[in-house]
Amino acid sequence: MSPTPISPPLAGAATLTPSILPVQVIGACPHDCPDTCSLLTTVENGVATRVQGNPGHPQTGGVLCNKVSRYTERTYHAERLLQPLRRTGPKGSGRFEPVSWHTALGEIAARLKDIAARNPEAIVPYSYCGTMGQVQGEAMAGRFFNRLGASLLDRTICAAAGAEGLNQTLGGKVGMRVEFFAESRLIIIWGSNSIGSNLHFWRYAQLAKRNGAKLICIDPRRSETAEKCHEHIALLPGTDAALALALMHELATHDWLDHDYISRHTLGWPALRERALQWSPERAAAVCGVPAEQIRSLARDYGQCFTDRQPAAIRLNYGMQRVRGGGNATRAVACLPALTGAWRHRAGGLLMSSSSFFPLDKPALQRPDLLAGRTPRTVNMSTLGNDLLRESSPDFGPRIEALIVYNSNPVAVAPESSKVVRGFARDDLFTVVLEQFQTDTADMADFILPATTQLEHWDIHATYGHTDALLNRPAIAPLGQCRPNTQIFRNLAARMGFTEPCFQEDDETLCRAAFGDAVDFQILLDQGFATLALAEAPFADGGFPTPSGHCEFFSERLAAQGLDGLPDHVPNYETPGSSAEFPLAMISPPARSFMNSTFVNVKTLRSMEGEPTLEIHPLDAAARGIATGSIVRVYNHRGDYQVKAEVSLRARPGVVNGLGIWWRKLGLGGTNVNQLTSQHLTDLGRGPVFYDCLVEVQAA
Repeated sequence: MSPTPISPPLAGAATLTPSILPVQVIGACPHDCPDTCSLLTTVENGVATRVQGNPGHPQTGGVLCNKVSRYTERTYHAERLLQPLRRTGPKGSGRFEPVSWHTALGEIAARLKDIAARNPEAIVPYSYCGTMGQVQGEAMAGRFFNRLGASLLDRTICAAAGAEGLNQTLGGKVGMRVEFFAESRLIIIWGSNSIGSNLHFWRYAQLAKRNGAKLICIDPRRSETAEKCHEHIALLPGTDAALALALMHELATHDWLDHDYISRHTLGWPALRERALQWSPERAAAVCGVPAEQIRSLARDYGQCFTDRQPAAIRLNYGMQRVRGGGNATRAVACLPALTGAWRHRAGGLLMSSSSFFPLDKPALQRPDLLAGRTPRTVNMSTLGNDLLRESSPDFGPRIEALIVYNSNPVAVAPESSKVVRGFARDDLFTVVLEQFQTDTADMADFILPATTQLEHWDIHATYGHTDALLNRPAIAPLGQCRPNTQIFRNLAARMGFTEPCFQEDDETLCRAAFGDAVDFQILLDQGFATLALAEAPFADGGFPTPSGHCEFFSERLAAQGLDGLPDHVPNYETPGSSAEFPLAMISPPARSFMNSTFVNVKTLRSMEGEPTLEIHPLDAAARGIATGSIVRVYNHRGDYQVKAEVSLRARPGVVNGLGIWWRKLGLGGTNVNQLTSQHLTDLGRGPVFYDCLVEVQAA
C-alpha cells in the first residue's frame, strides 16, 4: 500500500486524528546543519513509522544523513521526557518527581516574579540551535523575555566570528548558490568535513569531480572528506589567515588578478597588496606547518582558473573560525574570490553561509517593542561558566539568579565546562530546562518541562547552506504531556500576567509572519519549500551588501572601532609549539554520528561511535607509550578528560583530535572534551575558541 501525500494541509498538531491509510507529511530537518533537508514522514494510525528525504526537493534529493534517518527512533525513545518534572535530590543528582503542568508553571512563574520584582535582568535565557526553526526557536520565547525585561543573550557559540568576518568583507552572510558547485573546475573545501557535516554539498562536489574538477581540502585533520579530495593541506590550527595572505602574495606576484573586477568592485586593494607581499610562501609555511611548495601549488591552481577563465569556488566552513583570529581568517579567505574575479561565474566565488539572503522579519516574530524602551544587559553565552560564578557589580550587572534553558545543552557544549557545572550547581540559582531528554543540563535543573520534537509541531526555516525556505508541519500529535516551546512560553506568559494579544498568536500564524509577503506561504503549504528569487551569480557585477557596495578588503567600520581595517594573521592565544608543559594542540571536531550533543543518546548512533575518542599521530603516540585502545588522560590547567586513544594518520603531528560532543555522563570519567577548552573570545564577533587549546596526553 503506497503512502498518500497529506492533503489538505494540517491545521496543527492538536487537530491530528489517526488515519487508517498511511500518509506522508512534508516537514523540514530542524538541526544545526547547512543542508536543511525537506523530510517526508510516513504516519500510520497516528504513529510515525519512517522519516526519509523528500525526493521532490532538489537540495535534499531524497537523501538523509544517518542521524536524521533515525528520527523515529529518537522521537519514540524509551527515555523521552513526557511530563513535567521537579527536582527532589541535590542539583546534578538527576532525581526528580513528576508534577502537573499547573503546578510546574505556577511555581516557575512565582519564582520568576519574585526575581523580576528586584531586577528582571537577573533572569537569563540560554538557547541556541537545538532547533533552527524560527518559531520554536526565538519567536514566542523572544516575546516572553522582551516583555519580562530579562537579560539579552549574545548567541555566539557557533559562528559569530565568521559571521562578523563575512559582514565586514561581503556585507553579510551571503555567497554563491550551493548547487552551482557542481559546475566548478576547482573546489577548495576550507575548514569542513563535508561528508559528515554537509552531505548534500558533497553530492555537488562529487559531480564536479566526476566532470574533471580538482578538489582540495584544507583542514588540520585528515577527515573523511580530506581523504577523498585530490589534495589535503594539513595546516596547524589557527593559521588559516597566514595561508590566505600567502595565496594573495602569489596571486599578486604572478599577476593572477582580475584588475577590472578589483578596480570596479573592491575597496582597499593597494593596502591589502602591501600586507600580502609580506607573506611569502616560506613565511606562511613556517607558521602553518606545511611545505612552501604546497602553498605555491594551491596558488597556481587558483590563479590558473583566472587565467583559463574557469570557475573556482571555496566552500568555507566553521572549523577555521574557532580560534582567536577566526574573524580575521574568515575576512582573509573571503577576499580571495574578488581578487581573481571568481564571482563573475555562477560556479565561482565562496560560500560559508547563505542566511543573510533570507528576508526574515525577526521583529515581527520576537517583538523587541515589548522592551518598551528598556535596554537590558547582554550576557555572552560563550562565557557562561564565568558569568554564573560572578557576583553583582557595576560592570556586570546583577548576579544571575535564574536561567531558562531551551534548545541547548550548555553543561555539555559550553567551553571550560568545569566552571559551567560549578555555576549550575549553585543552590541559589533557579534553573528551568525545556527538553526532550534528561541531558547533562537537565540533570542540573529545578524544573524540566517536556518539549516536542520536530514531528510534533509547526515551524518554518531559513537555511545557511542553500537558498530554499522550508515549512515543517506536525506529523503526529505531541507524545505524553509534551508541549511545543511556543506553547510553554505562552503558558508562562499567562501565569506571569502578560496580557498582550501577541501571546495568543498560534504557531501557524507565526510561521506566516516569518517572511511576510517575501515568500509565498501557499507554495510552502503545497510543496514544503520555496526557492528564493536570486541571481545565479549574485556578485558578478559587484553589488555587495556592504556600506560601499564593494567587497571591502579594507573595512572603514572596523577602523572606526580602533581595529585593523585589513585582515591579518592573529596568532592563537595558545599557539601550537609555544608550551613545553602542554606541547600538543587540540581541536574538537564533531563525531560523525552526532549533531553537537544531539543524538548522543540514540543507541544505534552511539554504537557507531563506540566510545569517546582521541585521535593521535603515531609519532606523538610513540613518544608517550600510547597504543590504540589505550585509555589516556588529556589535560591542561583547566582540567582533564579520560578518553580512548586511536593512533591514526587522521591526526597530524603535534595536533590531537578530541571528537565531540559526548554527554558528560556518557563519557569515561564524567567529563567531556569541553573540560579543556577556554572561555577566551575571538578577535571579531565575541565567539568561542574551541580549537585554540593546548594539552598534554599521557597513558592512564
